[in-house]
Amino acid sequence: MAKLQEVAAAPKERYPWAKRLTDQPGYRVRQGDWRAIYRLDHDTDEMIVERIAKRDEVYR
Repeated sequence: MAKLQEVAAAPKERYPWAKRLTDQPGYRVRQGDWRAIYRLDHDTDEMIVERIAKRDEVYR
């Protein structure tokens, strides 16, 4: 949650641990076996967390 809160506080910054997804729009953040998939809406300056799950389940 700390990494997601950091992105939400400054979404226009670049974070080395936030990787762009290749097969769909958005980014991923990982922490151990857990992954969070989110996207940024630049029109409204919102961060939308789409999914938080274990690594083997999040990309399904």
